[in-house]
Amino acid sequence: MKTIRIALAATLLLALVPTQAAAQGRPGSIYNPDNGPFGLVAEKTAFRKGDIVNVIIRENQTVKNQEASDLSKSTNLNYKINVFDVKPNTFGSPLPAIDADSADGFIGQAKYEKTGNFTARLAAIVIDTLPNGNLVISGRREIHVDNETKLIEFTGIVRRWDVQADNSIESELVANAEVVYRGTGPMTDSTNRRGIGGILHSAISWLWPF
Repeated sequence: MKTIRIALAATLLLALVPTQAAAQGRPGSIYNPDNGPFGLVAEKTAFRKGDIVNVIIRENQTVKNQEASDLSKSTNLNYKINVFDVKPNTFGSPLPAIDADSADGFIGQAKYEKTGNFTARLAAIVIDTLPNGNLVISGRREIHVDNETKLIEFTGIVRRWDVQADNSIESELVANAEVVYRGTGPMTDSTNRRGIGGILHSAISWLWPF
């Protein structure tokens, strides 16, 4: 009988005390399961909308194109009339002869090489999750130094499984990656043609045939 009374008391006490999930979900709680990991051993990599993933941008571009053309043409025409029976005295003596030579040659070579390197690190936010689990990320970093402004923007789609344990991903593993790097300020203006000077330079480059 005593055991039954203890069991009933424990049941009543549990009914009166809110469960852990209810306590975490109530308004004003200092912990919300939806805003962080569920435990110390939970996955720490980005996997849902609003999470942050570190993008390591290492873009190395090497373009090399080489073409060669060699065209030659030669024509030799040599005709001589030995017998003309229709009107033998038309041309007199000797009979006419035709001799022609023609030669044409073309040699062309083209070589183009370009190398570019860009390295940066950027924290991007997961702005959407696709039905197959892929993550759509977008991030930007704007740096102001004196009157100079540098802006880095990055967007793309990543697979959850490509995100490393330290919550980072290489830019080469990002699909539809778009990297934008631009600057504004006196230093940028000094290294670019702007205004009327830029327009005239572009017009001359476009019109000049050589």
